[in-house]
Amino acid sequence: MAKGMGMAALKVLQAIAAGSEYGFDIIDATGLASGTVYPALSRHERDGYLRSCWEDAERAQRDHRPARRYYRITAEGRRALDDAFAELGIEPARRVKPVRVRG
Repeated sequence: MAKGMGMAALKVLQAIAAGSEYGFDIIDATGLASGTVYPALSRHERDGYLRSCWEDAERAQRDHRPARRYYRITAEGRRALDDAFAELGIEPARRVKPVRVRG
């Protein structure tokens, strides 16, 4: 897979490409544990597949919750995702919605 990307890391990148934006949203979309998701997010950002930014603290405060860190896939991340899917033989139409992990 692209640069040694494992299945969990692939699911995280796929969830963001499909519209998930922040940690708990990505956890819900993938069914993965936070101890798997957050390290994958860090690696993807380090590798240039993602960019992140913190939301405005005042907005979070108005919503009575901690500020969220939002993630966006980069062009390099889309290429890595496409390469990984191609290696797995997954059709483009099946790339949209993340596959939930059972277990």
